[in-house]
Amino acid sequence: MLARTPPTPDSLADRLMVEGLSVAYRGVPALTDVTWMAPATGLVAVVGPNGAGKSTLIKAILGLVPSTGQVSIGGRAMDEARNLTAYVPQRASVDWDFPATALDVVLQGMVRETGWFRTYGRIRRDRALDLLDRVGLADLAGRQIGAMSGGQQQRVFLARGLARDARILFLDEPLAGVDAASESIILDVFDGLDRDGRLVVCVHHDLGTVAARFRDVLVLNKTVVAAGPVTDAFTPQVLARAYGVPLAA
Repeated sequence: MLARTPPTPDSLADRLMVEGLSVAYRGVPALTDVTWMAPATGLVAVVGPNGAGKSTLIKAILGLVPSTGQVSIGGRAMDEARNLTAYVPQRASVDWDFPATALDVVLQGMVRETGWFRTYGRIRRDRALDLLDRVGLADLAGRQIGAMSGGQQQRVFLARGLARDARILFLDEPLAGVDAASESIILDVFDGLDRDGRLVVCVHHDLGTVAARFRDVLVLNKTVVAAGPVTDAFTPQVLARAYGVPLAA
């Protein structure tokens, strides 16, 4: 892995640390000894070939799959720091037949604030509408989620993630299969989160847009191949190691 300048002690506050993280499914390794310190803020693309463990890494960090190793934020175990995070899963993993409107889905992101059995109230409903407006869907707040296009569904789930008002947002392939308008809106939201000092960790499939839209990269193939600023860690040599073949320029 390419070396980075060691952080000062002050810069370690609230940093996401992954140490020796390993995952196996039915005895088959999916991740092996992943150790990574995320940047304090900014946009991070997680890239690698199919089967590299990118989605598994996000799930393991969040405790959604069994793993060994340690994950902490600012020295606190994930169980103690979970309120600092939000997660937007792959669109393919969601049951889109569930009878809910776009507004209902965004409000679900506020359950941590309200609990499951309390009403959301006018203030939170207005906030949810503002978040839908942020992803360009305020006029579709009452539409059933299953009746929306794939790009619109992805934007609704992004708005739900934003509703948690988390410092660290994990997204699993949010740009896969979306239309050009949705991709532009999602990337603009990412830029806004970056300006706000948030950390966005995004599993990403399009190598062609990494350097233009992300500041840092984590190159993965069941373990860390390289990590750091795209200028250092997103090179043809690194990608050839990760993907196992020379990549076209």
